[in-house]
Amino acid sequence: MIAKSIPNVFTIGNLVLGVISIILSFHGEVNSAALLVIIAMLLDGLDGRVARALNVTSEFGKELDSLSDVISFGVAPAFIMYQAAFMEMTPPALAWIATAIFPICGALRLARFNVIDGIPGYFIGLPIPAAGGVLATLALFHNELHVSLLIISTLALSFLMISNMKYPNFKKLGLPKAAMWAIPLVVAGAAILAYLFQQAIPKVILALLLLYALWGLKKNVERLVPRRRRRHRAHAEERREHNA
Repeated sequence: MIAKSIPNVFTIGNLVLGVISIILSFHGEVNSAALLVIIAMLLDGLDGRVARALNVTSEFGKELDSLSDVISFGVAPAFIMYQAAFMEMTPPALAWIATAIFPICGALRLARFNVIDGIPGYFIGLPIPAAGGVLATLALFHNELHVSLLIISTLALSFLMISNMKYPNFKKLGLPKAAMWAIPLVVAGAAILAYLFQQAIPKVILALLLLYALWGLKKNVERLVPRRRRRHRAHAEERREHNA
């Protein structure tokens, strides 16, 4: 019974960090709020691996994870970005729409994930933790980036979540049962590093997450280009046959 509850502890920890992140951003603590989202990503990556390592996966855990992700990686990052960059925008309706669209697309992405069988080894659409991580860390650089770029980035991430683009899921990188004892140390170490290097860590995380998000775009562009070439060749052959 205790073993079955361990993965849910990580999921609830993820949810708690998301709620605290929203509260901190409401009080103007954008940097701390974004760092909590990053730590929540670590917990989100661990809960499923712990469940598989202990062989205690369940539909309840899956649904709880999705509900937590909507808060921690949908609502929290959107609210962080709004507080950091969108609050003074004119017209305000544009800021409201962009802020609302992000968690809505995140919820749609999770709902589709829960009811549709995916492709082995891949996620369909950008996972909400990655999208939320990018948005939260982008908010830290709102003074260096123009607000129009942040709006475009928010909408682009929203689109990528509900797109049909494929992203690797890395689920094969499992967690050995013998390594379970080290998880609290890893989480504590990550929290300490995030606190000590509040400027460097978000930049590294942002770079890694952007590479992951752009990977799907690159692969899909590569897949579309040959299709267009084949169509062009087919049309050219039809024209030659017609002229002959």
